[in-house]
Amino acid sequence: MEFCNAVRFKVKEGCEEEYLEINKSFENLPGQKMSRLFKTGDRTYCFIGIWESEEAIAAQRENMIGNLDKVRHLLEELSPELGVTDPVSGTVVLDYS
Repeated sequence: MEFCNAVRFKVKEGCEEEYLEINKSFENLPGQKMSRLFKTGDRTYCFIGIWESEEAIAAQRENMIGNLDKVRHLLEELSPELGVTDPVSGTVVLDYS
């Protein structure tokens, strides 16, 4: 069953261009069927990924953290509890394609 993850974050002022340039080097990871980055507001973005399964995303967790570490210095802290990202994930229950 497909699995989805979404991550909300805010880029530091003056860092959006650098953030986007670094992201252009990222490719879908093994087991990742699709990924999108969209802008939700002033310096706020959301990343969404669709995976073959929960096991597929779990197998790539270290690689995803590695990608985050490449841009972490460009992100604002959302809160002390969340840090720089607000991630959620779960099983896809409907596919509208």
